[in-house]
Amino acid sequence: MRDPLSVLTEAFTSFLFGKVETTRLPVRTSTGQAQAVYLPTAAPGLGDSGVIIGREVYSGKGYIYDPFQLYGQQLPAPHWLVLGESGNGKSALEKTYVLRQLRFKDRQVVVLDAQGEDGVGEWNLIAQELGITPIRLDPMAALDHGIRLNPLDPAITTTGQLALLRTIIEVAMGHGLDERSGFALKVAHAYVNETIVDRQPVLSDIVEQLRHPEPESAEAMNVAIDDVRAWGLDVALVLDRLVDGDLRGMFDGPTTVGIDLDAPLIVFDLSHIDRNSIAMPILMAIVGVWLEHTWIRPDRKKRIFLVEEAWHIINSPFVAQLFQRLLKFGRRLGLSFVAVVHHLSDVVDGAAAKEAAAILKMASTRTIYAQKADEARATGRVLGLPRWAVEIIPTLTPGIAVWDVNGNVQVVKHLVTETERPLVFTDRAMTESSADLPDDALHAAEIEAEERAAAFVEHHMGGSESTVA
Repeated sequence: MRDPLSVLTEAFTSFLFGKVETTRLPVRTSTGQAQAVYLPTAAPGLGDSGVIIGREVYSGKGYIYDPFQLYGQQLPAPHWLVLGESGNGKSALEKTYVLRQLRFKDRQVVVLDAQGEDGVGEWNLIAQELGITPIRLDPMAALDHGIRLNPLDPAITTTGQLALLRTIIEVAMGHGLDERSGFALKVAHAYVNETIVDRQPVLSDIVEQLRHPEPESAEAMNVAIDDVRAWGLDVALVLDRLVDGDLRGMFDGPTTVGIDLDAPLIVFDLSHIDRNSIAMPILMAIVGVWLEHTWIRPDRKKRIFLVEEAWHIINSPFVAQLFQRLLKFGRRLGLSFVAVVHHLSDVVDGAAAKEAAAILKMASTRTIYAQKADEARATGRVLGLPRWAVEIIPTLTPGIAVWDVNGNVQVVKHLVTETERPLVFTDRAMTESSADLPDDALHAAEIEAEERAAAFVEHHMGGSESTVA
């Protein structure tokens, strides 16, 4: 039985102040409210399925990325653009990403390796480790029974062959084919395919037919045979460079037998080609179309097509048009295209601005390493990056990058294991400079860089999320 005094006191208190004990309402919140309160740390992750890239600089959470797992609601396209100046870690990211993807049994990777030293490409060590021989395209080696890729390979459709021939000529000439030259090429190509049935047609057959067209071709169009010959003369001179000029040997014969397109990793070593010459975009066009018709098949495999020095593709309107079709076609068949470019200005200010914009639009994932402030602002405008991300790009140190995965923007530190390190850090200048620092000093420098980046993110991510105007 309760004490009468306590009952009286409680009644008097309730009369003066209301009920003494109040009911605490449950706290309810939403994901949006939580993100507003804890903005730097509450950004959603990309899931827990895929390959480990590293860790988010501010939160320390592991960063996992896989375009095949994310494709659909989270990622409208599986294609990826990697940007940044040399020496900031792009190459190490590419290589560890490929090595980690290959741990999945249903993954297959093709690499166009356009860089190298000591006579081999950058991917040579990884290829050796996996027991794979790179496909080395070299004009000098090709003359001595080296690797050949035939633009007129029967595996490529006749429509694809003609489109590829036009692209080769247009890239070399620097402008599109006029109607008359295009007609002469079409007639020569049709005649060669119709009349040569006992072997693979080759480029020298096209050149011969352009120089000596059949009278029937002229009669069909009610024009003089000399006119048809004149229309095809410039085209013949361009193709002759692949047959008997400085690029001879690589494309003027049947495709080399025995190229293993079922290997988990296929490396095309282009390091013997002058990367600043007209040969590089021509070479990439031929390899790209050949792969489209021989490598990409409607099976259950997930394929990655990684292209270094990809500005040779994006910066040429003719080559870009071929790759646009490949990218659209590849999305239905499990293809992820990875383009590695030093500067976005290399591709958006040139003659192929329209085509470059189309390819960039297909890249739903963008990784940006350190750039100068002006370049970072230009990149931010083109890619629509948040202002805080644009401001942090010039301050990034090697190994740290801004990742934009369909609008989910994070600053990520790429992590390399000790097993991977000797395979991915192949640049002597970088490895020698790192060796000059004791391990503890190098580790301290990395921690300091991460702390600076984390402080920057914490300070700026609470501000405006508007993109750079």
